[in-house]
Amino acid sequence: MSSASSAAPSAATLAKAPYVSLATFRKSGAAVATPVWCAAEGNNFYFFSAASAGKVKRLRNGTRARLAVCDMRGGLLSGWVEANAVVLEDPVETGRALTALRRKYGWQMRLADLGARLTGKFDRRAYLRAQLVAA
Repeated sequence: MSSASSAAPSAATLAKAPYVSLATFRKSGAAVATPVWCAAEGNNFYFFSAASAGKVKRLRNGTRARLAVCDMRGGLLSGWVEANAVVLEDPVETGRALTALRRKYGWQMRLADLGARLTGKFDRRAYLRAQLVAA
């Protein structure tokens, strides 16, 4: 990674990135990073995951997270920026997250939704919201 790519990304850069690495933290303090789709709306960054995924469990235990621009395999293309993240419980905000993801990813998100509906996983999704921590 070059020194230019190790800089923390701006909110605008994260919003445009096709993939974002979401790092959540174990109780031991160890970070676990996962590449995810990310859609921004205002100061909120939205993600989705299987409700049973480790990142969802870790966010139920603590809100500390980090975000970085990455490729589809999770290879970092920027430095990290600190964030607070939560699992959404409010159906209105969950709908806002899904709308933002569909707006950004278009047919790809709709195809993912269809596949999730056909396999019965759509209703077992968790939606997550992250907000950048002011430096």
